[in-house]
Amino acid sequence: MSGHPSPQRFVEISLDKRGVSCTAVLLDDRAPLTCEAVWNALPLGGDVYHAKYARNEIYTLLPSFAPQEPPLENPTVTPIPGDLCYFTFTDTLLGTASHGYQPDAAHRGDSRVVDLALFYERNNLLLNGDTGWVPGIVWGAIVDGLDRMADACQDLWRAGARGETLGFRRV
Repeated sequence: MSGHPSPQRFVEISLDKRGVSCTAVLLDDRAPLTCEAVWNALPLGGDVYHAKYARNEIYTLLPSFAPQEPPLENPTVTPIPGDLCYFTFTDTLLGTASHGYQPDAAHRGDSRVVDLALFYERNNLLLNGDTGWVPGIVWGAIVDGLDRMADACQDLWRAGARGETLGFRRV
């Protein structure tokens, strides 16, 4: 070990149809296994959803991409504006009508589903009426463009998410 800190790694998160993006730093010091799993799988993306229970959150659902799912490192149930969170779910958990996913949603049929989420405003609580507390791994923090992304997320909430994609790529 040289004693030198590792260089910071950054990802760009985008709402492609709206042409809006922001930049986040990976929290390698707090969630090293999750950061490595996400970094190695980039670019990632898919249909975007707006949260129903957690309030000010947008996310995409992806087939599991890590060779081994990361442990619950740097967990939270109260994400703050700019947090990027990683969740793992089973397909049956996300298969209920109450969650609003259509039968042909891309994640249906995958035994494990990864939810990559972006929180854009305060007062979030990861408490699901069906299942209880849903802790997530905070693996990134937005360092540029949160204001633009928050405006686009509000538009997504009001105008709808149909046809919009959420993308994550290396900077």
